[in-house]
Amino acid sequence: MNLKKVLIPIFLACNLLIGACVYIVLPEGLEDPAGNNSAENLGWAGIATNVGESETGDLRVELAIRNDTGDWSTLRPTGGKPAVLTTRDGEKTDCETIFVGTGGHRLAPGFQIRGYSVDNNGQAETQPLYVECKGAANSPGSTLTIDYDSFNGELDYYIEIDESNKVSGKMEVNLDEVATDLTYPVATPVEGLIKDADVEITGLSENVVQLLDAQRTETGLQFTWQNTNPSKFGLKTHIGIPPVVGEDGIIYGVYETLDIPEVPITPAQGSIEWTTGVTAPQDVGGYYILLSVESKKPRTYSNYVLDITDK
Repeated sequence: MNLKKVLIPIFLACNLLIGACVYIVLPEGLEDPAGNNSAENLGWAGIATNVGESETGDLRVELAIRNDTGDWSTLRPTGGKPAVLTTRDGEKTDCETIFVGTGGHRLAPGFQIRGYSVDNNGQAETQPLYVECKGAANSPGSTLTIDYDSFNGELDYYIEIDESNKVSGKMEVNLDEVATDLTYPVATPVEGLIKDADVEITGLSENVVQLLDAQRTETGLQFTWQNTNPSKFGLKTHIGIPPVVGEDGIIYGVYETLDIPEVPITPAQGSIEWTTGVTAPQDVGGYYILLSVESKKPRTYSNYVLDITDK
């Protein structure tokens, strides 16, 4: 038989099979390995908590922000972009004074805050969240739009410094809806998110990090940590200086790059203890620790909420 005549039917059959593959539909969920385990990302929400005047007579909008991304996330206003006040009839005013963010910290999904700690000449002070619009006044039907940048999920220092994982969005705030009864810091409970204070957390090189003790001090809170090293080499696991967030909606603890604070080396197949502290009010309760533990590889951090609401 002529070889050319034999090959022609084979080529035709192959083309039919290849074409048929195009129309195969995978069962629902198989095309996304995450399936239903991925929470819907609704971005960040802004809620007006007070609309009034600043000391100079300008419009001042005090805010709370809520993490609706479905993941741990940090937030900051987009540099070089003013917030925009829009009236019902479409008149727009640029608002240059913007203090909206998490102060560098990652906030747990479903949590909301109204301020964070900043360093003022070596002293920790609270920065409330607000926007001021020079020369403007509030009128019924007005909205405030804030451009923001966020970074979601685990913190990978090497990726985050080049901002390749930056997510930009817009926060729309209805100034007719002023909330005076918000609950902090948990706005939307997430199952399994909040851990017992003494949970054992496996970090870098199988090191186990654990909170041994949490005590009130004259200026805030002091935490005693333990690192247990099962390996044959001495090493350390960075956790920075973990902040807290309480029932007043403020993140207490000035943010630092997480591997700057000194952590002792844990000897091979041994344990070590060290302490961290945070300045926080004595008259505030319901605190949670926002803990980042160096995991998987150096300068990559996984995030945990530890429950110290009884302290």
